[in-house]
Amino acid sequence: MKRIADAARPSLEVRDLELVLALADAKSTVRAASRLHLTQSAVSRGLLNAEDKLGVSLFERTAKGLTPTAAGAELIAGASAVLAQLVELEERARTPDDPVVRVRMVCECYTAYRWLPSALVNLRRGSSRLEVELSVEHTSAPVPALEAGKLDVALLTTSRVRAPMRELPLFADEIVFIVAADHPLARRASITADDLRDYPLISSTATPEPELRWFGAAVFGSRPPTSRLRFPLTEAIVDAARAGMGVAVLSEWIAAPYLDSSLVAKRLRKPLLRPWRIAFRPEAADRARQLAAALGGLAPRIYPQRA
Repeated sequence: MKRIADAARPSLEVRDLELVLALADAKSTVRAASRLHLTQSAVSRGLLNAEDKLGVSLFERTAKGLTPTAAGAELIAGASAVLAQLVELEERARTPDDPVVRVRMVCECYTAYRWLPSALVNLRRGSSRLEVELSVEHTSAPVPALEAGKLDVALLTTSRVRAPMRELPLFADEIVFIVAADHPLARRASITADDLRDYPLISSTATPEPELRWFGAAVFGSRPPTSRLRFPLTEAIVDAARAGMGVAVLSEWIAAPYLDSSLVAKRLRKPLLRPWRIAFRPEAADRARQLAAALGGLAPRIYPQRA
């Protein structure tokens, strides 16, 4: 057995990860202090301490508040999963003979269903004692179903829950832009919002309005594009891009299987990451944390390194 003294020791502690996640969600030391029940000065000192341990800056101050640096984004992407794994380990140690636990789950955005069923099957084959049931009939309205007790957990992108429901950061997928191989943007190393204004944007009719508003604000700010094409089927969206009718806007999860010699994926100069959260009923907190730990590293990626 490998001795503890010989094992690699992390620089960060659990409280460092909790602080960084609170800052990422609150975007200010004042609001993070309130959520953590600390003083603002304690939060500021804690952030400086975490940055000193890693030797990198984790946040920068902008007009919109605290914004993660590239290093901060990497830490945030994995921190919630690490904490959830620790909780799951503690639970397994306390109750090693517990039976399989059933969890009713739904995703707010259909894009996660591209990989989630297979991931859940593999999860069940592994050592996890979670048995997850996908309640896809609640995809269009996950929060009311959660509040009504029809679900235990929901994976959310734009919707918010109210107390006593709770939520934790989960992971992010990247929104990419699919163009024909001979499209003018195909030769760019990366693209900008101004590049996108010159072409029709192709998206799904199933995309809910809150998601469209999030995308518009994140990419274009107060000057949304005027030219759009919307189709009900992913295949139609992809084929329209292949035909040169515009630029398809897709999650990397949906886009990946369609990329070939006729289609290429382009990233924004500052990659557009869509944050996901896991929301849950209070009585399902332990199951939600176990599920978050299991799913954290299973989402497929087009680009291995997150920017």
